[in-house]
Amino acid sequence: MTDLDVTARDLRFRLSREGAGPPLLLLHGWPEFRLTFGQVMKLLADRFTLIAPDLRGFGETDKPDPGPSAGAGAEVHAADMLALLEALGLPKVGVVAHDVGAYVAQAMARLAPERISGLFFFDCPYPGIGARWAAPEQLREIWYQSFHQLPWAAELVGASRESCARYIGHFLRHWSGPNAAAWDGLVEAFIDNFMRPGNLQGGFNWYISQAASRLAVMRGAAPALPAIPLPACVRWGTEDPVLRVAWADRLGETFAALDFAPLTGLGHFPHVEAPGRAAGEIGGFFGRIGWVGESLTGSG
Repeated sequence: MTDLDVTARDLRFRLSREGAGPPLLLLHGWPEFRLTFGQVMKLLADRFTLIAPDLRGFGETDKPDPGPSAGAGAEVHAADMLALLEALGLPKVGVVAHDVGAYVAQAMARLAPERISGLFFFDCPYPGIGARWAAPEQLREIWYQSFHQLPWAAELVGASRESCARYIGHFLRHWSGPNAAAWDGLVEAFIDNFMRPGNLQGGFNWYISQAASRLAVMRGAAPALPAIPLPACVRWGTEDPVLRVAWADRLGETFAALDFAPLTGLGHFPHVEAPGRAAGEIGGFFGRIGWVGESLTGSG
C-alpha cells in the first residue's frame, strides 16, 4: 500500500492506494480515517485499484478550518472528491462509502453521476430515516451528534490520550455490536490519529456543518429529491445500534436501482468486523454491474 499527497481545491489530501484494475474510491465515516479500509483494500487489490483518501479535516488531509466550522458539509466534501478524481486523472470510478462517506457519495452522485459507475454502501444514512433518528429510544445513541457541535467538545475529548481513547474507543467498540474485539489491534492507531492536532475538531466540524440538514430530515422538512438512478448496493449490519437495519425500508425512494441485503451478525463497521465478507460483497457488486475502467495513472 502506498500513501501519497494530492492537491485539489488548494488542499493537500492524503490518500492510500493499492492494487490494479478498475478504480474504486473508498470514503470513510466518523470516527474513522483512511486506515479503516486497510484490510478490505488488501483483499480487493488483485481486482481493483483502491483509493482511500482522508476527507478534509480528517487524518492527514489539510484542515482549512482549525476551529469550529460549518464549512464541511456533504456538498463540500463531494466537490473535494470530484476535484481529487480530476487531479488523479480518473474520469470515472466506483464508490464505496460508509457513514459520513455515504452522505458524500450521495452528493457526488447528484452533482456528477457521469463520474460514477456504481455506489456501494455499508449501513447507509439517507433522508428516508426521517424522524426515527430522534425517536425516544434512539436518543441515547445519537447524543454525540449534538455534543460535537459544542465549541469546547474537541478540547474536552482531547484533553489527554486517556480521554480520547475512552471516547473514540467507545464508539468503535459499541457500534460494532457483538464484534467489538475486531478493533483490538487497531484502536491505538485510531487514537494516534485523533490525537493529531486538529483531527478531533476536523471530524466534529462535519456535525456542525450538517446540523441544519439533519434537523430538516428529522422534521420531515428535507427537500424531496428524485431517486439516484445509478446502480446502488446497500449492505447493512443487523446489529448496528446507531444506524438500525429496520431503517432500510425506504431506501428505494433514494436509489432507483437498489440491491439491498442485511449482513447478519455484523454491526456498524462491516469492513472492519468482517473484512473478508465485506470485500466479497464489494467485489460481487462491481462484478455484477460489469465495472471496467482505467487504472490509476497519475499521482497528482
